[in-house]
Amino acid sequence: MKFIKFNILLVSIAFFSCLPKEEITTTSPNKNIKVDVVLSEKGEPTYKITYKNNEVIKTSKLGFDFENIGSLTTNFEIIKTTNSSFNETWQMPWGEQLDVVNNYNELKVELQEIAALKRKLNIVFRVFNDGVGFRYNFPEQENISEVLITEEHTEFNLTGNHKVWWIPGDWDIYEHLYNTTKLSEIDALQFAGHENLAQTSIPNNAVNTPVTMKTESGLHISFHEASLVDYAGMTLKVDTVNYAMQSVLVGSDNTSYKVKKTIPFNTPWRTIQIAENAGDLIASNLIVNLNEPNKLGDISWFKPTKYTGIWWEMHLGKSSWDMASGNHGATTENAKAFIDFSAKNNIGAVLVEGWNTGWEHWIGFEDREGVFDFVTPYPDYDLDEVVRYGKEKGVEIIMHHETSAATETYEKQQDTAYALMQRLGIHTVKTGYVGKILPKGEYHHGQYMVNQYNNAIIKAAKYQVAINAHEPIKATGLRRTYPNTISREGLRGQEFNAWSSDGGNPPEHLSIVAFTRMLAGPIDYTPGIFDIKFDKWKKDNQVNTTIAQQLALYVVIYSPVQMAADLIENYEGNPALQFINDVGVDWQETKVLNGEIGDFITIARKERNSENWFVGGITDENARTMKIDFSFLDAETIYEAIIYEDGSDAHWDKNPTSLSIRKLEISNKSNEILQLAEGGGFAISLIKK
Repeated sequence: MKFIKFNILLVSIAFFSCLPKEEITTTSPNKNIKVDVVLSEKGEPTYKITYKNNEVIKTSKLGFDFENIGSLTTNFEIIKTTNSSFNETWQMPWGEQLDVVNNYNELKVELQEIAALKRKLNIVFRVFNDGVGFRYNFPEQENISEVLITEEHTEFNLTGNHKVWWIPGDWDIYEHLYNTTKLSEIDALQFAGHENLAQTSIPNNAVNTPVTMKTESGLHISFHEASLVDYAGMTLKVDTVNYAMQSVLVGSDNTSYKVKKTIPFNTPWRTIQIAENAGDLIASNLIVNLNEPNKLGDISWFKPTKYTGIWWEMHLGKSSWDMASGNHGATTENAKAFIDFSAKNNIGAVLVEGWNTGWEHWIGFEDREGVFDFVTPYPDYDLDEVVRYGKEKGVEIIMHHETSAATETYEKQQDTAYALMQRLGIHTVKTGYVGKILPKGEYHHGQYMVNQYNNAIIKAAKYQVAINAHEPIKATGLRRTYPNTISREGLRGQEFNAWSSDGGNPPEHLSIVAFTRMLAGPIDYTPGIFDIKFDKWKKDNQVNTTIAQQLALYVVIYSPVQMAADLIENYEGNPALQFINDVGVDWQETKVLNGEIGDFITIARKERNSENWFVGGITDENARTMKIDFSFLDAETIYEAIIYEDGSDAHWDKNPTSLSIRKLEISNKSNEILQLAEGGGFAISLIKK
């Protein structure tokens, strides 16, 4: 056995080659998590995971099926294993915190078939204090140069009938409400053909990731993937009898295989976050740490910001995206009104949707290629003048590109569209991919679209453009590698409250989202609705939270771009607007103060460019009393606190706008008792004196 030490980035590596007959083991730096790898009698690679000597993942198999060559699941021998350790601290250019510790132990297991082809496959495990990531590596080899993967066989054999928070394994959208059931009760197929979601495609009883669980012993585990590049998205097919899940890759109607790759290559990381407390899942940096470092260098041209925009009014029916309707929202006059409002209220940007020609043609048209261009405004929208006026007022414009999922049209026009943005000094674009993907037969979450989304990010960076993607592929931590991928939708958003026929998002929705979808990365949820009932526009719809919870979302649901989504007239004169004026959007430090999945959560964040803290807490449909301990604040410092909390008679449905605002002085020795109404919350600004 040979040991070679390297003192580069605190790395020490040990190499040894063997044909082990016993399991190979590695642990997390704190020794709490242990991964064991062993070949079965059939030569199948298997792994298991324990936490503090208790099984989390029982023995589970790994392997592949291919179209062009035989399956790669059995008849292996281990030809080499490599153990190493790594510890660094890197800095987020923007994010939930400034400094990120990246500390893990790695095990690389090199496998080779005993059969004549002698095909090779490596499996790499990285074990952190907060979970495990593993991926497959296909090294360069003589007998195969390309693989057509029909399925990846990654198993997760669970230890019991866990409580699960899940959405169906839809190949096209993530815009489903979360379900809370036992694993044995998961039935994803019941949601196929959802009336509000025309592009739904749910072929298996599977769930999308992140999917989060709680064991009977109280351990929290969440399954996802990291660094999804040139590969199909992964759903997890559920075995409701044996309490297990297995990877099912998103396919295409145009090919009999799901992934085409040239060797050598790595798959995405399969991730398992493990935490005793639910809040530690949110605090985990495992997903971003499994991605490569920043490839773009300086991105100071992107500034995290709050924004308003011409968007919510379309969902309410006050205006329309298309000019032909006679009720066009994206006019020069309307955009300037939003710029004026934003300039007065410490809001740095304005989003304008419906500015470009084509909106009158895309709904209901099966062939949407060529409908939109991304440089031609409607005649009543003077793009250059709006941008000029915004700069005069210190407010940037956020561009909008609705592709209508016509990918070839968008791909052809990207250079022209991004060049226009660069000329105008516009650095952020919100993209949309509404509808079934063109070319026909492709799905939003397959390899074709993974590449579309990622290639758009890479190309946009050349023009100093950051992308906030809607109808996206899932976030997998690539914001570390390409920090111009700033936010995305990828969940059932605020707009469902305005137009869905099923009652909108229930009060528990975001107390689940924080522990599921938000583990993947930033969310453009568009909070800040003050007119909860919107009776003037849609009497049968409403937001199912109090106004205090809407304020809390600026802290609880993270994004480097946060929208003040409501109409200008609903903000003016409302004292709650002060919190939106004050709240930060880029953070130096984040603390999860409490939380239970689907019930409640409280998060405190310290602003990056000041010494100010902001706290947000939300609850589900149940009223709660919360004691907040402010010991996280700087010692020997007094803060002026403004507390925005539910009024004594507040209720998400009966009296959602009842709000109490009080001021007091707070230090790190203070405690406060807060009452949260049903569907309510609270928001606190803590300004250092």
